[in-house]
Amino acid sequence: MLITLLYPLAIWLGHGRIEPRWLAGLLLLAAATRLPSLPVSRVARWSMAGALLLAVAAVWSNLMLPLKLYPVLVSAALLAAFAYSLAVPPSMVERLARLREPDLPAAAIGYTRRVTQVWCGFFIVNGALALGTALWASEALWSLYTGVIAYGLMGALFGAEWLCRMRFKRLHHG
Repeated sequence: MLITLLYPLAIWLGHGRIEPRWLAGLLLLAAATRLPSLPVSRVARWSMAGALLLAVAAVWSNLMLPLKLYPVLVSAALLAAFAYSLAVPPSMVERLARLREPDLPAAAIGYTRRVTQVWCGFFIVNGALALGTALWASEALWSLYTGVIAYGLMGALFGAEWLCRMRFKRLHHG
């Protein structure tokens, strides 16, 4: 997890100092550290295959771009998982909510579906911004967005959702 969080900083610090083909090892390490926490699912397998493909592309081309596309891949994989859960219920947020509260009230099902849709929107915007910074911004701006701003936005969304959930519970559970 720590490697994934520090990945953008490592790429930025290595830019111009270490050849991209050697930095590809960081991508492999970041992907490998996620293996124990990944469920054995189609999305997880595609995500891992994508990370390996990006690493191979970086080694082969010796360019930074494939390495900078890893956060785009992560957003795309999360979007796929959350969107798939909307098509094949229960939604991702409902599944997570049932870990803490197995007997969710009926009103909460619609709420968790809506939150899953909000996260899908977040992953679309985050992935697009990560792609834009990878293609057209400096390594410093890419690193700032993918290593700081994106996590701040994610934390803000978690916080806002928590506040909304507390209000929802107050209104629907007494």
